[in-house]
Amino acid sequence: MRRIGLLGGSFNPAHRAHRRMSLAAMEALGLDEVWWLVSPGNPLKSATGMAPFAARLASARLQARRAPIKVSDFEARVGTRYTVDTLHKLLARHPRHRFVWLMGEDTVAQFHQWRRWRDLARMVPIAVLSRPGYDDDARAARAMGWLRRFVRPRGQARDWTRWSAPAIIFLRLPPDRTSATALRALDPDWHNRFACNMSGPSRVDPDNNRRELGRRP
Repeated sequence: MRRIGLLGGSFNPAHRAHRRMSLAAMEALGLDEVWWLVSPGNPLKSATGMAPFAARLASARLQARRAPIKVSDFEARVGTRYTVDTLHKLLARHPRHRFVWLMGEDTVAQFHQWRRWRDLARMVPIAVLSRPGYDDDARAARAMGWLRRFVRPRGQARDWTRWSAPAIIFLRLPPDRTSATALRALDPDWHNRFACNMSGPSRVDPDNNRRELGRRP
């Protein structure tokens, strides 16, 4: 059994806070590795200003190098658009792994807008990663009206594989105010730097096992 943290997102672009939060979550939760699920298109985000998928994937690979972080184009390959569908397929294809969903505090306020978010919460435990300035908003989020009864003590973080979902834990991680929005404002054409890396095979999972993950239907 491998203990895997899943961090989904646009990675537009991937940056140091993604990496630092992932490594800190690995330590807090006792994970073997983290998988970054680069989204082909977030249904809750405008396509305006969204860099090409291949550039976002390449930026994630750059940030993840020399770390126990695996960058995945799984959603693009299997054709899922919503996280609940992605998790359903991941759990079916990796029955021996244990997964925990990693979510930034800045995302919790939108969680109630995710498709079948309660079903998602029943599939895997959720670990909320602290983000500077979002603690109050996360605790007051609409979805927390339902999730609050399933909050686990921070001191039990390494016991998450014993939990039955729904289960949610709020982790206190070293602060990092790096923001993809701010990075795009400073360099709107950042994705052009990855033009030469926007082809070739992708690191889909830890073994780049195309036979296992398959092609998009």
